[in-house]
Amino acid sequence: MFTIALHADNEKKSLLENFCIAYKHILERYRLIATEATAEHINLATGLEIGKLLAGGLGGDKQLESAILNDEVDMLISFEQVSLEAFREPSDHNALIRLCDLCSVPVATNIPTAECLVLSLLRGDLDWRTEF
Repeated sequence: MFTIALHADNEKKSLLENFCIAYKHILERYRLIATEATAEHINLATGLEIGKLLAGGLGGDKQLESAILNDEVDMLISFEQVSLEAFREPSDHNALIRLCDLCSVPVATNIPTAECLVLSLLRGDLDWRTEF
């Protein structure tokens, strides 16, 4: 089944919740996974079933990376707290993006791109992900 991984920094969890509320009618058709706190936030806000990974700092981020590498993730929506200082510091978020590039996993890091990807699901634009 097509799997969407949802990921958000603590400062962006409410943004991801609101996104999931707005697109619940689409997201509920797919398997969703997220680290523990993110999964709980989205489930409480939307009622969507979310497969829970470990808490991010306790290995959930590594589980997500592993799922991407093992072709168990078909799309990643990941919202990170961004600041000018963040451009100077490497982050774990960059590793997720690089893994998605390596494994040809569509990824969204902001609302407009996330909307484009989720709406493309309705048109079948990402059906190629499940054909292999």
